[in-house]
Amino acid sequence: MRIDYQSKSKRVIRQGSDMRFRFALAQSISWHWGIAAIVTLASIAALAVTANDAEARRKRVTRVAEAVAARDAGEPIMAIVSIKTQQVTVYDADGWILRAPVSTGTSRRETPAGVFAILEKKKHHRSNLYGDARMPNMQRLTWNGIAMHGGPLPGYAASHGCIRLPYRFANKLFDKTRLGMRVIVSPKDTVPVELSHSALLVPNMKAIAAAPARAETLKREAEEAAKAAKETKKAATKSAREARAAKRKLRKAKRAKKRAERQLAYATKVLAKAKSEKSKARAEEKRAKAAAKAAEAAIQLDTVMADTTSKLDAAASAADAAKEAARKKGEAKKAATEAALALEPVSIYISRATQKLYVRRNTNKPWSDGGVVYDATIEAPVTIRDPDRPIGTHIFTAVARDGDDLRWNAVTIDEGDKAADALDRIIIPQDLIDRVAPTALPRSSIVVSDEPLSRETNYRTEFVAVLNNYPKGGFKTRRPSPRVPVARGYPQYDNVFGFGYSNQPYSNQPYRETRPRKKRRRRNNYQLQPSWW
Repeated sequence: MRIDYQSKSKRVIRQGSDMRFRFALAQSISWHWGIAAIVTLASIAALAVTANDAEARRKRVTRVAEAVAARDAGEPIMAIVSIKTQQVTVYDADGWILRAPVSTGTSRRETPAGVFAILEKKKHHRSNLYGDARMPNMQRLTWNGIAMHGGPLPGYAASHGCIRLPYRFANKLFDKTRLGMRVIVSPKDTVPVELSHSALLVPNMKAIAAAPARAETLKREAEEAAKAAKETKKAATKSAREARAAKRKLRKAKRAKKRAERQLAYATKVLAKAKSEKSKARAEEKRAKAAAKAAEAAIQLDTVMADTTSKLDAAASAADAAKEAARKKGEAKKAATEAALALEPVSIYISRATQKLYVRRNTNKPWSDGGVVYDATIEAPVTIRDPDRPIGTHIFTAVARDGDDLRWNAVTIDEGDKAADALDRIIIPQDLIDRVAPTALPRSSIVVSDEPLSRETNYRTEFVAVLNNYPKGGFKTRRPSPRVPVARGYPQYDNVFGFGYSNQPYSNQPYRETRPRKKRRRRNNYQLQPSWW
């Protein structure tokens, strides 16, 4: 068979040319497709930027200029943040003193509207949620991470839930505020309005005048009671130790008496079996010695038993005295605590949702992780007329003394009754009024709301109440604080501020702001295999 090598080589060359053509065609198509993809992505990015700019322009509000009241300002009493107009206004007893623009939480990270107080202040703070971001002049509002701090202000809501302030304004405000100052975040513009109502607390000036001396006296008595309790406990411990030693000695004496009695019985038995005169004399001598030892052991037992009885009685008396001293110590400490708390403004929260009244007062005792501990021993049911009808959210604040009375104002941040009408519907138990009203001071407050207390209310907060009919994405993107009963404290301060034991877990580790973990997406491990055209 004849092979045509020439035609075969031509076919091979043609096949090679076809292969090179296909490869070049693939490169050309992929290059053209790459250009088209780049153009498409650039178009999408441009549309996205345009949409973001349009959204930003839509959200942008008229920026409020920083302003300072043209008068001598007093100490700040409250700050009102308006989400609608993106501004904060700070008030003293006579009206506004500072005003500045802010930037609250952006979409899906909205700053929750509600009632807060400053819990902690740090001049230089960095976020452990958002890449160690600087948050100068931080003033914490919740322990899950909502705070006021210096930050950039683009002219619209752009934060992750915090309230950004102008840097210089944040520095100025930081130096003026104190822990516990009221911060109200309102979904709309609102201003304090002076109000007078019979349901508001009326102080007793004589009680207020006598409160410091009474607190000092009771504090001294509590210290003396604690010292006495310590001494009696020490004496009771010593008596108990001596009683235990006497009981051990008594057991030893009883064993010695029984041993002496056995020896006497054995000597008597040996004497009875003796035959010779010599053995009888020897047995008689041994029996006499055993009888003497038995008699001595009996006398020793009687002496030890009397001593033990005396020491046991003394130990019982010392234990009773220690219990009584401990009881007096507890009562004195409770009275001293109540007297010390009477020197602090009182805050009352009334919830239509729970039909309860809660009381908070600052103990001025620092907590290791930051902030201070609040007394939360008072919680009582309250009567609200027409409990199914919304009452709104109203904050009543005693801003200053007015003769023998207090001057109050009211701030309303939610739909419902007017402030005065809301107070008309509430009946506060008289015994509670008698307990807290006589020593009510400026900065005392009463909050009336449809809402229950937020879970963020705990032993290191005054009140945290959030309006649930407004967005609160800033809470949802943060891990909530550990759940703590509203009217309980922690064992570290048990019997110091009247707290009871809590079965809730707690940690001595430093608190860290955290947010929920995102579910990790499962990636597709399949890879496209190279193909030929």
